[in-house]
Amino acid sequence: MMSAVIDAERGLSAGFLERETGVRSRYVCRHETQIDLAVSACSAALDNAGIDPSSIQLLLSGSGVPYQPLPAMAPLIMQRLGISDGTAAAFDVNATCLGFLTALDIAAMHIASGRCETALVVSSDVASRALPWADEPQIAALFGDGAAAAVLRKAAPGEGAICASVYRTYSSAYDACSIGAGGTRFDFRTEAEAFARHAVFRMDGKSLFQITARHFRGFVEDLLSKAGWSRDDVDLVVPHQASPHALAHMARLVGFAPEQLIDISRDHGNQIAASMPFAFDVARRLGRVPPGARVLFLGTSAGVSFGGMAMQT
Repeated sequence: MMSAVIDAERGLSAGFLERETGVRSRYVCRHETQIDLAVSACSAALDNAGIDPSSIQLLLSGSGVPYQPLPAMAPLIMQRLGISDGTAAAFDVNATCLGFLTALDIAAMHIASGRCETALVVSSDVASRALPWADEPQIAALFGDGAAAAVLRKAAPGEGAICASVYRTYSSAYDACSIGAGGTRFDFRTEAEAFARHAVFRMDGKSLFQITARHFRGFVEDLLSKAGWSRDDVDLVVPHQASPHALAHMARLVGFAPEQLIDISRDHGNQIAASMPFAFDVARRLGRVPPGARVLFLGTSAGVSFGGMAMQT
């Protein structure tokens, strides 16, 4: 959906949302469910890898916002893919915007330890729900819907590998991003007003900016050090697509050249946990991920956490 269309629908001045957010368009689900998106992404990943769903032994859903509080999404995705009962483990990884990266890391550890041979990781987010259109349209317009998935197997000699991964949490900014309702915090029967008020996404951009400005450069330096890479060694940076403005700030802060980044935020918005894998797939289709490429995944999440992974394809 184009920002210009939303401007007209919501009675905003022409060009307001694109000027405020830098986002020109985003996908918005009208008829698909979050599970539909996940299954489509998984099916595409399996087809691309030439793998039958029956070969999957571990299925992880690393979505930013769940389909429902209980049970997890992953078993339903497993069911819809036709994976037989008892042939795979399926569970969710809750790390908000870092959900895919965290789930990817967990799956890699399972494979490295010999607990499974083939894993499927998916992030599916319907970010267009629960947005604060009434009072903060410039925040609501940042988000778009999307899904992406990846198949993981043990690398053969000479194939790509994960070189390093680092995660750090700065819990002092816990309330900077939140949707408070839906769990046990508010009882909708006795706290209906509070439940409704906290069912909408809220974000304190100033707090997030301060945490990132203070700590993110050092975080990236530590990740590069663990991988044994310099900035010039990196062929492609795949950041969480928070917003066009946030990506430009991140590049300046960390010291990467714009041409090292894949930035799809202007045309897709912030797809929460699906942002990084979706952007990586776009880069792959554009021919920006040749064999042997050194790829750096970088992201932040509510909580607040930083996450990064250095991978050689």
